[in-house]
Amino acid sequence: MRLLLIVLLLLTAITQYPLWWGKGGWQRVRELQARMEAQEEINEALTARNNALAAEVQDLTAGTDAIEERARTEMGLVQEDEIFVHLPPRD
Repeated sequence: MRLLLIVLLLLTAITQYPLWWGKGGWQRVRELQARMEAQEEINEALTARNNALAAEVQDLTAGTDAIEERARTEMGLVQEDEIFVHLPPRD
C-alpha cells in the first residue's frame, strides 16, 4: 500500500511538472498575457494615430481651408495682397 501511494505521488508530480514549468505552463501563459496587453496598448495608440491621419486626409481632400492653413503654418506662404509681419516672442 505504501509503494502504491509513492507511485501515485510520483505520477502526480510528473504530470504536474509540464503544467507549471513546461513549455506551455502557467508562467508562459502569464508572460504571453503581459505581451498581449502591451501590444494592445500599442495598437490603440496606432489606431488613434491612423484616425487622426485619416481625418487630416479627409480635410485636405474636402476643401481648400485645410490646404491653405497648412501652407501658411508649415511653409510660411502668404497671399498676394497680404503683408507678413513676424513678431518675436516675449521673454
